Amino acid sequence: MTLIPRTDLDVNPLCLGGNVFGWTADEAQSFAVLDAYTAGGGNFVDTSDSYSQWVPGNEGGVSETIIGNWLARSGRRDDLVIATKVSRHKDAVGLSRASIRRGVENSLRRLQTDHIDLYYAHYDDPDVPQEETVAAFGELVAEGKVRYLAASNFTADRLASSLRIADELGVARYVAAQSHYNLVHRETVEGALAELLETKNLALFPYYSLASGFLTGKYRHGGDGEGRERGAAALKYLDERGFRVLDALDKVAAAHAVEVTTVALAWLLTRPNVLAPIASARTVEQLPALLAVSGLELTEAEVAELTTASA
Repeated sequence: MTLIPRTDLDVNPLCLGGNVFGWTADEAQSFAVLDAYTAGGGNFVDTSDSYSQWVPGNEGGVSETIIGNWLARSGRRDDLVIATKVSRHKDAVGLSRASIRRGVENSLRRLQTDHIDLYYAHYDDPDVPQEETVAAFGELVAEGKVRYLAASNFTADRLASSLRIADELGVARYVAAQSHYNLVHRETVEGALAELLETKNLALFPYYSLASGFLTGKYRHGGDGEGRERGAAALKYLDERGFRVLDALDKVAAAHAVEVTTVALAWLLTRPNVLAPIASARTVEQLPALLAVSGLELTEAEVAELTTASA
């Protein structure tokens, strides 16, 4: 377990993504995954009020509802750190005070809980003054509806100004960030954002940690994506650089007798401020390779080899 700086939240180094719940995993499958994840020592679940409204007939909130039903059945609410997000659900768009207030109440109801452990601004909203957004989030913490705040998909500049405004207003500030980051997509984080996270001592929780499945090693040829929900997204990495990364992953995985998936996640844990990559599992069978990251320590030479291959 690792303590998130500036909080009392102790989290597993593998954050379970809830985006597949109600999408590629129905409620029964999702319950099985949650059962197995927690049985394996996991305690950190990430979702959003908008998951998965991209599915025809799905109005969003389904992932939260499934997690809430599981929490009610299992009675394990106090054992878990639950993270969810606001700004993308059709009933709570953007980061105005009204949207944030509406979003948090809906999320609390669906999750069947009286508080959210880590509440994200899912996407920045340049159309709303940051003072309004920051103050609204601060109210939620003061009221006990939310324990800690975080920012997802923010630029370094916008994250920095949000932190400054929170300090000026004397309200709770963001303690963590979430961004697209993995071995074949490094540009969003590395640079200004990474420097800010380091300076401000903020945790980073990368999403798309496995590049839509590409970094599991199951996509090696053009035909491997046929019939898969994320096949097209993964196959875009099948180029010279992608093959270099797979070769390096194969070599390191063989040296440790682990799966390629585990190595890809372990590399992220060597990056500054990364405390837990986010990865989802559609089936129980996919979980062991994810949870195994907590027991894998890469050598400096292996980290360098992976970093160079993905440059």
